[in-house]
Amino acid sequence: MNTPPDAGQLLDERRLSKLKWRCRRGLLENDLFIDRFFQEYEGRVTVEQARGLDDLMTLSDNDLLDLLLQRKQPQQLEDDRAASAEALEVLKVMRRPHPAQHSARQ
Repeated sequence: MNTPPDAGQLLDERRLSKLKWRCRRGLLENDLFIDRFFQEYEGRVTVEQARGLDDLMTLSDNDLLDLLLQRKQPQQLEDDRAASAEALEVLKVMRRPHPAQHSARQ
């Protein structure tokens, strides 16, 4: 398997700013997931993660929310970009329970 030349490379500040703008959504629920991702990874977003986010942002708000809430899997959607390796990796991170939510349940 060939590794892309930019594998593991971090986004520069300008590209990160553009990505954050691209990730703005119409549904507050989606924005909450996305904002949490950026809060955790903002200084460490890689080119691969940016590709994954870009793939996910091609989805409608409702399809994206269905994926984030695990009501659907990427393979169930018409847009196969949501099933790219990069999108699946970002989706896995975004679906993780927030530590504050986990401790509130205990």
